[in-house]
Amino acid sequence: MSATIADTIYQALSERIITGSLPAGEKLRQDHIAREFEASHVPVREALLRLEAHGLAKSEPRRGTRVSALDPSEIREVIEMRVALEVLALTHAFARLTPEDIDAAEAARLACDAAEDMAGWERLNRAFHRVILAPCAMPRLLASIDDLHIAAARHLFANWQHQWTRRVDADHAAIVSAMTRRDPAAACEILRRHLRRVR
Repeated sequence: MSATIADTIYQALSERIITGSLPAGEKLRQDHIAREFEASHVPVREALLRLEAHGLAKSEPRRGTRVSALDPSEIREVIEMRVALEVLALTHAFARLTPEDIDAAEAARLACDAAEDMAGWERLNRAFHRVILAPCAMPRLLASIDDLHIAAARHLFANWQHQWTRRVDADHAAIVSAMTRRDPAAACEILRRHLRRVR
């Protein structure tokens, strides 16, 4: 399925909001966005609605659409929700795991470890989590997890951007190892600990 103009605009703006280059409270002006992407207002409106649906923007009467505020108190809730939902997804994924899924997880792990900067690492880290959970084949659950990843990523950039260093993620390696051994209890326990560990 090819990306639409609305997809392209949504991806670009969500990346800017997550990394903080579009700060909280910043007005998202339809005409400026349409000009930048050489698009009509229809895909711009669609992209803005998707930003709102994912909690990245807020529409206010007579004030237009702005980047939503970042609430420091929500990070604990986001972490606990990720633990509950990702462990659930990984438990169900084990029943459907194929050798190709394990190969994909190993490739995603290596790509994440090779990231050169925090923006690249965050994108590849999200991809790793998506790859290990996707075999659960539960689209609504995965969509909820994607939203939590976006919320967690904004907090990561806001709080740890200047402390980021390239490193090998031992938890990711241990999860892939448990997948290879077909050991769901170990994989879920490592994932639970991994998500609760503040980077």
